[in-house]
Amino acid sequence: MKRVHLIPALVAVAAALPAHSAAPYTVVSPDHRTRIELTAADGKLEYTVIRDGVTVIAQSPLGLSTTAGALDGTTLRVTGVENKTVDETWRPVAGKASSVADRYSQVELQLAGKDKPVKVNLVARAYDDGVAFRYVLPRQQVADLGINGEATRFDFPADYRCWGFNPGRFDSSHEGEFDPVPASTIRPHHTFDAPLVCKTGNRKTTFAIAEADKRGYAGAYYSGRGDGGLGVAVVLAPHYDGDVQVHGPAVRTTLADAPLSTPWRVVMVADTPGGLTQSSLIATLGSPSTIADTSWIKPGKASWDWWNGWAVDMPGAGVNTATYKAYTDFAASLGLDYILIDEGWYEGSSEQPLPSNPLKPVPAMDMQAIIKYAKQKNIGVWVWLQWKQLDRQMDDAFALYESWGIKGVKVDFMDRTDQDMVDFYHKILSKAAKHHLMVDLHGAYPPDGLTRTYPNYMTQEGVMGAEYNKWSARVTATHNVTLPFTRMILGPIDYTPGGFRSIAAKDFMGQRRNVKPFVQTTRGQAVAMYVVYDSPFGMVADSPDAYRNADGSWADGATFIGAVPTTWDETRVLDGDIGQYIVTARRKGSTWYIGAMTNESARTVDVPLDFLAPGANYSAAILEDGKDRNHLAARTTRVTGKSRLKLKLAGSGGAVVTLTQAAQ
Repeated sequence: MKRVHLIPALVAVAAALPAHSAAPYTVVSPDHRTRIELTAADGKLEYTVIRDGVTVIAQSPLGLSTTAGALDGTTLRVTGVENKTVDETWRPVAGKASSVADRYSQVELQLAGKDKPVKVNLVARAYDDGVAFRYVLPRQQVADLGINGEATRFDFPADYRCWGFNPGRFDSSHEGEFDPVPASTIRPHHTFDAPLVCKTGNRKTTFAIAEADKRGYAGAYYSGRGDGGLGVAVVLAPHYDGDVQVHGPAVRTTLADAPLSTPWRVVMVADTPGGLTQSSLIATLGSPSTIADTSWIKPGKASWDWWNGWAVDMPGAGVNTATYKAYTDFAASLGLDYILIDEGWYEGSSEQPLPSNPLKPVPAMDMQAIIKYAKQKNIGVWVWLQWKQLDRQMDDAFALYESWGIKGVKVDFMDRTDQDMVDFYHKILSKAAKHHLMVDLHGAYPPDGLTRTYPNYMTQEGVMGAEYNKWSARVTATHNVTLPFTRMILGPIDYTPGGFRSIAAKDFMGQRRNVKPFVQTTRGQAVAMYVVYDSPFGMVADSPDAYRNADGSWADGATFIGAVPTTWDETRVLDGDIGQYIVTARRKGSTWYIGAMTNESARTVDVPLDFLAPGANYSAAILEDGKDRNHLAARTTRVTGKSRLKLKLAGSGGAVVTLTQAAQ
């Protein structure tokens, strides 16, 4: 159901505006708690974000630096204003909720200057869970415009406590820790990824800075202000020639051919960090779906070869037909949906030696036999690809994979956020959809709402996930319980969970290995990740034998992993704090799942169940940390919405609960 209310445009000639007028154009969220105020007078083009009467983002500059000169408050004046409100709902194909409200108020300022040939519109929205604004350059007779950068800043009125990942460069895989960082220590040479999450310390408001809906534009990083003040400035990723950074405008466009919209600059807001986690604002700000028929898009979990080192229990295991039939057998036995065939299946897939050929499997891989065998067991097949190799012959490759019956592609090593790479994302996702292929992007920039635009975009990396256990001790429990409040608030993460071989942190560095690697967190945390982490295409990363006991029975937690959904009807974060712990409840149909994870500190969490259907009785099947790191303790109890559950979490541990409604 959609309700759109347009308030007739109030058009005024710039000269008629009083020179001293600085009254802001105010946009208020539907719940009246959050507002964004725009100032466009007295040589200023600025905005302020206020929540519950308290300033969250202080008055901050807006504008673009272009090859046609500055487009900001010194050059532009308001020539027209249009307001509207929207109240509608959109339905994700896969994600944290089956239905998402798209409710906001909006103002659009039409800006122009008599001495500047370029017209700009400034659009600002206020949602219950944040504000967003963007610059729109309408189609006009301006050729070959370059955007050197933005004047956009997010100024802070206080020294906020923040969490951010600073890769320190523009070409990165976007994999690292979100470390605590006082706002006063953020420097101009820093390049923080989205999101930058901060606590105001006032009324417990938590906010995050991010972007959404990039197309034909460069990705943003966040650097310290050059004047030493508190807050961050937008820095655009530069262009590349091959792998070499080049000078010149970050964005190149021709407005005579088409208009240009910058990404939404977003400030997500919530009362608690968990409020950010359950928000769908970034996806909501994405452009509506370009795919009419989505019936072929099927979320699910996959067995995977690379993390465990192709360690199936058979002679000659490796990149060959027999190995992937064995992975298929495992996937079918556990109730998974897919197998993922990683690097090495086609000629030259490591790019050494050249040339590569993603159209030609290596002799040991009979792809059609593997796919036929998997289909007989109701298992789909995904394949890995290196992005440059794919890009050289994408049309032919996708047509071939569709003819084989491949269900999806995992594309790796993009490692950039410049305008050309942003265009590549749209290219691959649209072309994959035409061939009924789902997509998982690795070495990927942070999510920006493309999962709404292209529902075949199941998940992405751009996260320091479980693979780092193979060569470092960086994937700690603290890191794991920081991710849901930072990187994951933007969209799904292909963290690749499922590590079932846990070893204590004190012994971990001496036991690193590429085949059957260890993790530092308990079995309870391993299973909880399948509830806490968002990923409609989920990995089951360990070797098949890790999920079996010596007698052939399923190991603790294995059947839960096989049964737990990957896409949800409803998500609620019940409790938690950044880097400390998290308790998440998700609903699929009438069944609820709870996942709880903690950092290195053991704790007991007291979980209210008031989200359950009123008057209904439920059976609660509980799996908690057990007698040691690699076992779980199971118990069941009867509960209602008036009940509370106490879950005991070991240090670096976790727990899961399945709440099944009893027959009336």
